[in-house]
Amino acid sequence: MALATLTSRVDEMDKVAFDDFCSSVGLTSSAAINMYVKVVVRDRKLPFEVKQVDPFFCAANQAHLLKSIQQLDEGRGTAHELIDDDE
Repeated sequence: MALATLTSRVDEMDKVAFDDFCSSVGLTSSAAINMYVKVVVRDRKLPFEVKQVDPFFCAANQAHLLKSIQQLDEGRGTAHELIDDDE
């Protein structure tokens, strides 16, 4: 069976942590990646859940909301009632 090279760029600290983990369980990084590839090909899916996080809860939005709440608490701004679109 012919071998092919798969190249990927990762954060340096992630690579060090990955190499350390693989070593601790008796694998090389290459062997671990080959295992991953074999599982994906065999099962025709990723071996973990991939999902999109609700953007409302992202760090930037939460920081903006907290800043807005603080401004309202300090009397800088106007609080409005929510308007229901269904009416």
